[in-house]
Formats: sequence, C-alpha cells, structure tokens
Amino acid sequence: MSPFDGADTPEATASPPPSAASPGAMRSASPDSGPAEESLLRVEDLRVTYATEDGTVQAVDGISYELGRGRTLGIVGESGSGKTVAALSVLGLTRAEGATVSGRVSFEGRDLLALEESELRAIRGDEIAMVFQDPLSSLHPMYRVGAQIVEAIRAHRDIAKAPARARAIELLELVGIPEPSVRVDSYPHELSGGQRQRAMIAMALSGDPKLLIADEPTTALDVTVQAQILALLSRLQRERGMALVLVTHDLGVVAEMADEIAVMYAGRIVEHAPAERLFAVPEHPYTWGLLRSIPTLDGPREELLTPIPGSPPSPLAPPSGCRFHPRCPYSEPEHARTDPALEPVPGRPDHEIACLLSSPTRRRLWKELA
Repeated sequence: MSPFDGADTPEATASPPPSAASPGAMRSASPDSGPAEESLLRVEDLRVTYATEDGTVQAVDGISYELGRGRTLGIVGESGSGKTVAALSVLGLTRAEGATVSGRVSFEGRDLLALEESELRAIRGDEIAMVFQDPLSSLHPMYRVGAQIVEAIRAHRDIAKAPARARAIELLELVGIPEPSVRVDSYPHELSGGQRQRAMIAMALSGDPKLLIADEPTTALDVTVQAQILALLSRLQRERGMALVLVTHDLGVVAEMADEIAVMYAGRIVEHAPAERLFAVPEHPYTWGLLRSIPTLDGPREELLTPIPGSPPSPLAPPSGCRFHPRCPYSEPEHARTDPALEPVPGRPDHEIACLLSSPTRRRLWKELA
C-alpha cells in the first residue's frame, strides 16, 4: 500500500461549522445554568513584552481570565492580536532572552510563572498539552510519527519502548487515523494535512492532560477536514473531561464548541462573554466586525462581506486611548485620549467589555447592523 493511501476518517457527528450569525451557532446549554466549578486555570494580568532593536514589543498587555474543569474557552482575534503568545505563555514557551513575562498563571493553585524550568517541564506535555497550528513544522521531518509520540510518552512515564509504541498505536486509533499500526511508522510528509493534525492531537493526549490548548488547529485544512478535527476535539474533551482553550482567528470555528469567548485586539481582551450571548448581543465594535466578516448560509449570494477597515496596530507603537479607535467607525475625539478598562456590562456581570460607547448606544448600533 502506498503511504499516501487512506483518507481522513470522518467523525460520525462531523459537519461543517455553522455560520456564527445563524441560530445553529448557539449552544443549547444556558450560560446562566449555575455557578462555575472552581477554576482549573486562572490567568491574572498577564503581560509579555519583547526587547527588540526597534523598541519594546507589547505582545500581551494585561489579560485575565479563568477556566473551569471540562470547560471550553475560545480566544479569538486577528493575526497579531496576541492570542498565540498568550497561549504559549501558559506553558512557559515565551521564556527567552529579551522576553519579559509578568502577572500570574495559576494551574490548580500553582503559579506556573514562578516555577523553575525543570518543574514546568514536568507539567508541560503531561498535565497541560498543546496542539500547535502547523503540524508539518511542529513534527520533526526526519523521525517517524510513532517515534515522536513514543518520545512524548516516555518523557513523562517510566515505560519501556515496546509498550510505549503500543500506546502510540492506540492513540493514533483513538484520533481516527486509519491503519494505525502502519501509520505509526510513517514520516510526517507521508500523511495528509488532516492526518498530521490528528497525529499532533494524539501526541498531546499521550500524557492524559487536564488542559489542552489548541492553537489554530484547523489552519490550512479544507472545510470538511476542519469539521472533522473540531468534532474530534469535542468528542475527546467530553470523553476525557479536559478543559480546552481553542485559539483561532475565526468566530465560526468556536461557534458550537466554546462555553465562553474572549475577543483579543492589540494584546488585550476587549470583550469576554458566554458564547451564546456574544453571538446574540455582542457589544464591542471589533466583535461586530469579526461577525460581519463571516459569510452566512442564508444571505443573498451576491451580498458582499464587510471587512474591518484598516490594519491592526503595530505592537511596537500601539495607539493612545482606545486601541481600536483608529479603525472604529463610531470613534469620537476623546476615544484617542481615554483608555477603556475591561468592565462588566450593566446587568450582565459575566459579560465584560472595554469600550467607551455607552451600553444603550452599543445595543442600538448592533440592532441596526444585525
């Protein structure tokens, strides 16, 4: 059999992700269905800066959020918004010369930022795992896929190579790769894009993590394979009770998976709300722009998408005042001087927003746009 034979296996429940503006994008569970369980992960005032020859890059500028066991948080924003750096910082992968990381990242009560590298290495890949956005560059091209999974298993378990290999085959079967006993000896380039992503997920699951961070897990995949990968992550989360942080630039990707969504812009969270509420009554103009840039299934075919004007600001020189004001169609002169804090929406304590427009004005504008 050719190493290229074998298509990606569809999940039984897989279907293309619905439009974020459609009723199918809403989760059936109510966001107000009782108090949340004690947080598994708590991020407080996380800041990440890099010293460069051109100046200081403010990659992440004071973000905070909590995530309970078995819950899903979607972190959404354009490229350059800081969402990937924020995710990497949880695992300590932004520790490098020239990088300054401050704040607190508590995992089961332990501050990960205060741990020594050896202590963090014992957690990374075991209790907290990550699926990176480009499996072709994340997997070593010169080593077989199975050997890389075996290495991940043995890094955290006192186990011989033979049983570790058997476990690798089980994991490949778990994530839906056909003929896992054959594919375990394949090189990354011998697998399709969807199969490589599944192999990355298998490697991430090798330590039975309590928290899985998936950074753009469907990038460069066609819509059918994208739906399969999202269905796979959802099923594995249910079966294993993992918490999931899903990092993406597309609100449509997290429409049915996320319990809550944090929208990032220029290194900050500008809106944070339960998923159903964010799609139904978004309050930040940047969130409106992201939603209106998604094609709908029920709209006229000739209707044009509405892109967000301008470009994201440089992290070397973010604008004064509201970070979004240079691109906001509702900006007023004082918005260039006043920096809004992330605060609860009146009457909605679990819906936070950083915007200088009044809540009644925002709701009126969204009704006119929707």
